[in-house]
Amino acid sequence: MIKAGILGATGAVGQRFVQLLADHPWFEITALAASERSAGKKYGEVAKWRLDTDLPEKVKDITVVSTKPKKVDADIVFSALPAEEAVTIEEDFAKAGFVVSSNASSHRMEKDVPLLIPEVNPEHLGLIDIQKKKRKWDGFIVTNPNCSTIMMVMTLKPLMKFGIENIHVATMQAVSGAGYEGVSSMAIMDNVIPYIGGEEHKMETETQKLLGEFDGKQVVNAPFWVSAACHRVPVMDGHTMSVWMRSKKNPTPEQVKNALLKFDPKLGDLPTSPKKAIIVRDEPDRPQPRLDRNQGRGMSVSVGRIRAGPDNAIQYVCIGHNTVRGAAGASILNAEVLKKKGYL
Repeated sequence: MIKAGILGATGAVGQRFVQLLADHPWFEITALAASERSAGKKYGEVAKWRLDTDLPEKVKDITVVSTKPKKVDADIVFSALPAEEAVTIEEDFAKAGFVVSSNASSHRMEKDVPLLIPEVNPEHLGLIDIQKKKRKWDGFIVTNPNCSTIMMVMTLKPLMKFGIENIHVATMQAVSGAGYEGVSSMAIMDNVIPYIGGEEHKMETETQKLLGEFDGKQVVNAPFWVSAACHRVPVMDGHTMSVWMRSKKNPTPEQVKNALLKFDPKLGDLPTSPKKAIIVRDEPDRPQPRLDRNQGRGMSVSVGRIRAGPDNAIQYVCIGHNTVRGAAGASILNAEVLKKKGYL
């Protein structure tokens, strides 16, 4: 078993890491790290468990430690830290020889840090050796993208063969994406909030890096632009996106559907990998977050309403579980690929 620590273990994404790693066949939780106010206390005492399952018994009595490398007994750490804290803390762990699989946004766009979706761009792991050599680190950092970006890019990967020219996307994002105290009930009930700080920029820039080409030295961004409009809606879990895609080859809806159905990234038998990365729904009113967010144990992306739009555009709707596929599950899948490829 590989010893695993979780940084930011008491927060919403940190709790999802705990849930998904509690019975993982490859990783054993050996350290739970959080703020100084939680350090020294039992995890069961300080974690206000907010998931729809019971707190795993095996972690209740683990003593929480501070987010310092000397305090964490692990080979790999999964980071659920806030971005402003992750900037320095994740680098401290990488310098100390840890593998850091991060859900934080702090290092995603740095040129020598892989921004990874295993089904989309596993070749970008070539940046690891460049990162270690450049920074003279014994460890390294690998990141996963923004929660909405992951779902959208998963559906765009099999459509790249049509020569994508531009993307417009409107998101309807669940409240859990803002953390437990991120949006007050008085603000979100009976409401839609048409602004999520930094979200649109992340979707527009991360997509280009993810779908770019690794030339052996760096990632050359994909040659198309993305325009995003992001909204918070009163849904607990599951981000929904309406996507408009224009491409050079002007595929028909049937051609797009077939490309999505045939998408087979061949990751092998990884514990967190779903049997189908993309599930295509034919019903006119699907996908829906309440009905489809848990497909593939929360790791599949569901697509529906594939149709022709104006000016040769293709339109469709996609959804995925934002704290599983879009956060903790994504980081864990990244770590499984790291192990498979010999980085762990």
